[in-house]
Amino acid sequence: MYLFIVISHVFYTESYAVSKGPKPNIIYILADDLGIGDLTFYNKKGKIPTPNLDKMGAEGMKFTDAHTSSSVCTPTRYGILTGRYNWRTPLKEFVTWGNSPTLIRKDRLTVAKLLQSHGYQTANIGKWHLGLNWSMKNNSPDFEHFSDRKDRVDQNKIDFSKPLKFGALNLGFDYSYMIPGSLNMPPFVYLENDKATMLPTKKTERKRSEYPYSSWIKGVVADDFVHEQVLPTFVKRTVSYIEENANKEKPFFIYMPLPSPHSPVLPIAPWKGKSGINEYADFVMMVDDLMGVIFKTLKEQGIEENTMVVFTSDNGCSGTANLPLLKKKNHSPSYIYSGFKGSYLEGGHRVPFMVKWPEKIKPNSVCEETICTTDFMATIADLLGYCLKDHEGEDSYSMLPLLIQKGNFVREATIHHDKYGVFAIRKGDWKLIVSPNSGIDAAGKPAKHKNKSSEDILYNLKTDVKETTNIAHKYPEKVKELKELLIQQIKEGRSTKGKIQSNDEITTPWPQAAFAFH
Repeated sequence: MYLFIVISHVFYTESYAVSKGPKPNIIYILADDLGIGDLTFYNKKGKIPTPNLDKMGAEGMKFTDAHTSSSVCTPTRYGILTGRYNWRTPLKEFVTWGNSPTLIRKDRLTVAKLLQSHGYQTANIGKWHLGLNWSMKNNSPDFEHFSDRKDRVDQNKIDFSKPLKFGALNLGFDYSYMIPGSLNMPPFVYLENDKATMLPTKKTERKRSEYPYSSWIKGVVADDFVHEQVLPTFVKRTVSYIEENANKEKPFFIYMPLPSPHSPVLPIAPWKGKSGINEYADFVMMVDDLMGVIFKTLKEQGIEENTMVVFTSDNGCSGTANLPLLKKKNHSPSYIYSGFKGSYLEGGHRVPFMVKWPEKIKPNSVCEETICTTDFMATIADLLGYCLKDHEGEDSYSMLPLLIQKGNFVREATIHHDKYGVFAIRKGDWKLIVSPNSGIDAAGKPAKHKNKSSEDILYNLKTDVKETTNIAHKYPEKVKELKELLIQQIKEGRSTKGKIQSNDEITTPWPQAAFAFH
């Protein structure tokens, strides 16, 4: 298989290299907590109008079996930018914080570094949520990288007057305009080129009773930071960046992770109340309308044909959307799937994934192959004619053959990861959710979760897409096969074929007991 992948890689990079056209501009838009069923392009029975995103999907390729590498925010973002599963880092469960140190190590290749080294102008505009190394006051403690023991610094001791010690500019971005974490996660400051645009002078005073669709963490906030205006601000910045860089000698790459429709759910006029459903539905409509502004800008600048636009979400819909009310209104954010954000069930990590690139992708294309958001790295490498080294993009498969509909795409399996670090593995129609107390753990130590089942769960998604019936007892050999494959891909430090890698953040040996079958 390794020989096949190398040959396939060379073939497609050569086929693209002989093209006489210029390299494409690339925009990667990552919605936050948007369910696959929230777009009517996927869910015909959905109650939230999303005409702009529906039009984008119809003009490009729609993926029906796309997955995030985790069912929560930070892990998915790490996988998109590095082509690597997050659980190979110290982040074994949950997320980083706005005041966490960087999760991406300094020597790791990112998509932005790769594109920058191949002549692209690169920009990060949006929600970061991957950790940053802040400058601290009076030699207060700081940390080189995120770990389970050093997961955040005291936000009150951050020196906002100084630039970051390590941020997006160190990871391959020529320009960056970001917020550190989620909209409900302090510090609430804008960072332009790794420096605060304004110093925080006050603290948030938002009450849950006033914002029922939101959960807030109290913290410092700058005078120019207005939560309701963050999404429009990012869109304006993106539009300006496109206008400034369109038709220049260098192509551009924009990584645009949206802060919405994640909590706090804060639609503004003219979208507030527009859906007639609830504020979450209003917020989704606001996202759709503002994406339409970006698509319009590309067309006005005359660069629509040779711009690759990717739109997806970092995980499934969150409970803060008021799921009972949406159900009452006959809207299902998870579409036909079970589970929501944080879950190992399909609704937690199966997401909308659309790619528009008129020059290369046929309109109204549909791809049913299983893909993962980690695959962006290998796709870009393939497009550039770059052969990833063994320690780069370890869990990334090139989607280029799928996009241009030429050649074969072979993914052996896909590993899913839930909010609490529970593993699932998918191969073909089969999906195994490994018992949380099985002892299979990314850190090389026995995994034990309170109040969790000790039973492995096996589903056949072809016959049971809602994941209602555990058939593990009927197919013990399939359980064994998938569990062995999962263990192999954990131990080897990669899921694509190549040299066996060590999990560089894991220092403890792999105990044999950790891989006992139960």
